[in-house]
Amino acid sequence: MMRFTGLALAAPFAVGLAASDGRTEETLQGMLATQLRAQGYPCDKPLKAERDDKLSKPDNEAWTLTCSNATYRVSRVPDLAAKVEKIDEGK
Repeated sequence: MMRFTGLALAAPFAVGLAASDGRTEETLQGMLATQLRAQGYPCDKPLKAERDDKLSKPDNEAWTLTCSNATYRVSRVPDLAAKVEKIDEGK
């Protein structure tokens, strides 16, 4: 009976892990948008987040975040505020 109880508890956990993989990008967009808003930048609706491999370094990730009202280049270093640069639409 103990084996069955263990399996019954493990199954929902495994399903939850599998489901979370599909939402990773959405969570990242929301996380970056939340950080921008906390630093005073408007981001009405996050649409897309793309990692910039050329600008990213160990412990310094660079992202391009597209919001419904603006596009930003965001550099994130652990435990520090993000460096944010608004990208002009014409570039």
